[in-house]
Amino acid sequence: MLSNSYQRPQGELLGARLREPRRFLQVVSGPRQVGKTTLVRQVAASLRPDWRYASADEPTLRNRDWLVQQWEASRLAARLGGPSLLVLDEIQKISAWSETVKRLWDEDTAAGVPLQVVLLGSAPLLVQHGLSESLAGRFETLHLPHWSLAEMRDAFGWDLEQFLAFGGYPGSVPLIGNAERWRRYIVDSLIETALSRDVLLLTRVDKPALLRQLFQLAVASSGQVLSYTKMLGQLQDAGNTTTLAHYLELLSGAGLVTGLQKYAGTRTRQRGSSPKLQVLNTALMTAPSGLDPAQWLEDPARRGRLVESAVGAHLAAAAASGVLELFYWREGNHEVDFVVRRGNRVTAVEVKSGARRESLPGMKAFAKRFEVSRSLLVGADGILVGDFLSRPVADWIG
Repeated sequence: MLSNSYQRPQGELLGARLREPRRFLQVVSGPRQVGKTTLVRQVAASLRPDWRYASADEPTLRNRDWLVQQWEASRLAARLGGPSLLVLDEIQKISAWSETVKRLWDEDTAAGVPLQVVLLGSAPLLVQHGLSESLAGRFETLHLPHWSLAEMRDAFGWDLEQFLAFGGYPGSVPLIGNAERWRRYIVDSLIETALSRDVLLLTRVDKPALLRQLFQLAVASSGQVLSYTKMLGQLQDAGNTTTLAHYLELLSGAGLVTGLQKYAGTRTRQRGSSPKLQVLNTALMTAPSGLDPAQWLEDPARRGRLVESAVGAHLAAAAASGVLELFYWREGNHEVDFVVRRGNRVTAVEVKSGARRESLPGMKAFAKRFEVSRSLLVGADGILVGDFLSRPVADWIG
């Protein structure tokens, strides 16, 4: 269970926003089981004695009438008792939710109703679509990524090896002593639920079997650059490259896996490149494999894949929060694991899990072709992996 005594750093930012006069809707999104509801409950309880929580997670409640009823109840409380707070969870499951929220929010703004509203969603891509369609200028977002090594250490006392093997899902902590129970929790409660309820149920997917196969291929190939044509050759269900690119975007929006684009200095070339597959939590690699998590740590090759994927997931979490843009680079035999762009500053990141045996020719080739602000080696005789994962990415890239 997630400890109620630990609050993620984003809680302080949300609390500060809700203490201000009513200006914007607050939208909190992120993957399943990263503590969105717990964090918002913690913040709400510390700010408003009369706050209201309602979830659209039940199929019978997914309609606009239910949304209006929840809003009206909180309106009444705000009119009678002053500033109030409404928290609506799983908002993306309500059909045409953004249009209804826009109407209600604008009505309250015109009438001066002191009602603060927080919207939560476990499918960030779908939530973002709703926001962009109707709510321009009316909201602020707060993205909650998977838990970092620092958070798992501070809340549960985890070390690097535990984090690599079991990933950053706080709800799985009580189960790590029983590998099979832990694996079933990750596969059934997280992966399957994200696929069936956040992707297949809420988005048009003409080939669900292909999407599932793509997820399996992506977690098995995390850290590898694969062309869409090569992916199709390894998948049983027929499809095309456009379909695969779309499905990979859906899997990324559900917080499962993503495809990093090649850095080329121009956005046109980036879009057309073969993606580098990247899991967003190392538990997504270890749990479906059927191997005991300890087997991943004991085998140098498997552990190396976990290390690179953990570094990539750490960088991807920062990218999802809008802190930076994340790419890879490869040209001929030269490759850079990760390329980070923040404004006009470019940082090259190479990951080595074992002893350093080479002079990093990929980093040198990349620096000759592009203007590089900083080059980082994580692992080997560079930055310790645990140190890199324990600090915000912004601390390393400047």
